[in-house]
Formats: sequence, structure tokens, C-alpha cells
Amino acid sequence: MAHLRSSRTRAIALPAGLALTASLGILPAGAATAAPADEVPAVVAADGPKLSYVVNTNGGHSTAKSVKRAIVKAGGTVVIAYDQIGVIVVHSQNPDFAKTIRTVKGVTSAGATRTKPLAAQTDTAIDAEQPLAAAEAAKAAAKATDEQDPFEPLQWDLPAIKADKAHQKTLGSKNVTVAVIDTGVDDTHPDLAPNFDSAASANCVTGAPDTTPGSWRPGAHESDHGTHVAGTIAAAKNGVGVTGVAPGVKVSGIKVSNPDGFFYTEAVVCGFVWAAEHDVDVTNNSYYTDPWLFACKNDADQKALLESVTRAARYAERKGAVNVAAAGNDRMDLAADELTDTTSPNDTTPVTRPVNPRECLDYPTMLPGVVTVSATGAKGLKSSYSNYGRGIVDISAPGGDSTAYQKPDAPATSGLILSTVMNGGYGYKAGTSMASPHVAGVAALIKSTHPRASAAEVKALLYAQADDTACGEPYDINGDGKIDAVCEGSKNDNGFYGTGLADALDAVRRR
Repeated sequence: MAHLRSSRTRAIALPAGLALTASLGILPAGAATAAPADEVPAVVAADGPKLSYVVNTNGGHSTAKSVKRAIVKAGGTVVIAYDQIGVIVVHSQNPDFAKTIRTVKGVTSAGATRTKPLAAQTDTAIDAEQPLAAAEAAKAAAKATDEQDPFEPLQWDLPAIKADKAHQKTLGSKNVTVAVIDTGVDDTHPDLAPNFDSAASANCVTGAPDTTPGSWRPGAHESDHGTHVAGTIAAAKNGVGVTGVAPGVKVSGIKVSNPDGFFYTEAVVCGFVWAAEHDVDVTNNSYYTDPWLFACKNDADQKALLESVTRAARYAERKGAVNVAAAGNDRMDLAADELTDTTSPNDTTPVTRPVNPRECLDYPTMLPGVVTVSATGAKGLKSSYSNYGRGIVDISAPGGDSTAYQKPDAPATSGLILSTVMNGGYGYKAGTSMASPHVAGVAALIKSTHPRASAAEVKALLYAQADDTACGEPYDINGDGKIDAVCEGSKNDNGFYGTGLADALDAVRRR
């Protein structure tokens, strides 16, 4: 992809250059001794760059009140306080704000969510995708059966997970909502409008929810990534365009990406909390949280970011949501002893450093309880770009791959994933971003079939119903004689495919 914002998400828009890269930095974490709030200096510096912070507290109403007073004394302004999870979003120009607030009694961690100062947003170019050509669309429509939407013959991914057969039994329940936490969703698209849940939608970019009608839509020059993801989950089966994995469920848009294409911690926290409190059953997370590809627990700032998003994701799950996330497109073994991260922080000057995946997490995908999804291509093999890792990847689903590596059977013509894009259009993308919504759709079908199932029960069914997929032959995806990745594990649990390929047909079978 040509633009920086494309690499913030788990999508690859073009078949060439299928790997996306991103990275982090580890700074020394200074330990601090807790001090009462009234000992915070009354006069503080305010000449530094204006940054956004998260402050995590140990809970309790009185603790929250005292910490908020300390934040003001330390030169901070509270943007919003999520007291239900003990996370406070703050702006400050005090260069020592984080260091100071960490000494306050009741604060467990605090850190800057970015390295680039808060500033006026810029208008940036959208993700590129391969648009659906008019001639190809016409041919597909001519081949579609009476039971298919016009472009469904091009969607090799639906039969790959038996979604076409599942639709013969049910399209899913209107009582189930999947939240697309992403770049925004264009709910005016004719394939999305019938299933859109505006009550569960919001713009969370600032860290505080904005429910102005349409605020959840991407701007004219912003990424169509979230719109593509939403179509894969729940494009209506309405005689128009494409069909989603769960075309009878509701889909909402929670916008967490700013116009520069960055997914900052405060926005992600807002997204999970908003979903939790608006009866969302599944969240899809096809991104990583900027500016660190991996956030490290031994860095005071990054530790705070991890803690904030972990709390928010757990809160959503406690409220009944299954959190599904893309594994990433860096061809990395996330279970390795050491990885090299080369592009973080991505909002200022990146550095190259080794990271230990047990201490430095790609979040939200590597957080406890989150369903981590790897991508497969049209031939059922791990996509060339997909991250993997035994004990990390939970399940796999179609994300597409270069047609040169994995060519679909006719009538499909592209090895990428066809879905909805801006201005009522349709286009192809590839990435674990595209795999994750397939799993989110299957989870929605499970919830539709078992409406009283808890998030844990839905996940258990998701894994148990997945089609076991063995590692197979040594993985030389481009046929050059060099092994491109090593799959470890058994047929029903390995680093490439986790518990196997998601199965939509089993999802709609009552036991």
C-alpha cells in the first residue's frame, strides 16, 4: 500500500508487496514511589508538546476523585474518565506529566499514547484497493444462481468456510450485533444499510464517544478499510452486490482511526467500552494499536497502554462480547523467542530493536481472551504474509493471497477478498484484516444459534467446530526451494491455523 495509514490496519490492498511492517521502541522504565495527591507540585511546566495520556487507577470512587485532582495539579486536563475500568484519558503539555502522576497514590500506571504531539488533523489518502471491474461484475452476475447475490460467484471465501451452505439454514439473527472497531463504516452503502445498527455506533477517535449521526463514517479521503470489513461480516443478502458471512445480523461502526490513519490507545479503549455498554455480541479488530507494533511491559509508557486496552477488552468480554482480532501481516512467528521490530514508534522516528513476544505484545490481538486469527488463501494454505505462532493463533479464515501463490477456482478470478467499499462500490483487499471478519461473522452465527451463550461459550464452540487443518508439506509458498515459515503443532492445534479453519455451517447447527 502506498500510504502510511494502510499499514496501521491488517489489510493489504494489492497482491504485490503483501507484507505490512510496523514496530516499537523500548525505553527504560523508571520506578517511582507513590505519593499522596496533595504532594503533587502546585506549579508545573506547561511548555512541552501537547500529548495524550492514559492514567490507570486501582479503582474505587474515592481513588478516582483524588487521582483526577492530582491530574489537574500535574498540569493535565481530563478528557474522559472510564471509571468502570479505572482508565482516565488526559491531555497535558507538562513534559513530566507521566513521571509525576505515576507517583500518585492509587495510580497503577500512566503513559503517553503517542510520540507525535496532538495537532490539527490532516486530510490523507484512502486505502487503495483493486476495484471490481465492470466486465467482471457483469460476468459474475450472469453466473449467479437465484439464491446468490450478483457478485457472490466471485466470493471463493464463502464456500471455503461453508457459509453458502450455512445460509441455506439461516442468515443469522437481527438480535445479534457485530461492532467493527476500525476506520469507520459507510452505513449508506446499499449492502450495509439494511443491517446497520446506528445505536451501537460512535466515533471514538478523541477517546470520548461522539454519537453525532454519521460520525462513525470515514471522511471523504479516509480509509475504506472498515467498510470492507463490515461487508465481509454482514453485507445483506438482498439481491445486490456481495454477501456477508452472517448476512442477517446487525453490524455497527465504531471509528477509532484518526484522519492520519493512526489507532491510538485512548480511541481503542473508548471503542471497547462503547461496545461493552451497547449490547454488542462480537467485536472485530483488524488493526494494531499505534504507535507501537509491540508494546513492552518493561517500558513505563507502553506498559500503561497495554494495561488500558487489556482492561477495556476484558470489560467488553465480561459484558458478553467476543473480541476477534487479526494476527498481522508481517510474516512473523509470534511465538518466537525474539523478533525484530523496525518501524516503531510509527508516528515520529522509528528505531530498530529486538523484542521478546512474551514481554512485548502486539495488541489487541495478543491480549488474553482475544480470538487471534491468521489468514489463508484460496488453496487453503497460510497466506504468504500472515503472522503465525503456536499458542498465539487461535483459528484461521480466508484473508486472500496473491493469485500467483494461491489461485481460486473458477468462476472466482482473484485470490483476494471481495467486499464493500466507499461510494456504494466493491473492491478486493487481502490481509489478516480480511480473515478476522470471517471469524467474527461465524461467531455471530454461533450467537444467533445459541442466543444465551456467554462469550466464553461462543469461543469454545468456535474452536471446537473449526475444521482441523494440519501443517502439511514444508511451507515454500513461492516455490523457490526456500522454506518461508515453519508450522509447529498437531492437526488440531498448530501455529499456522490454530484450532483450524472457521466453519460457518457447524455454527448454525443446533446440538
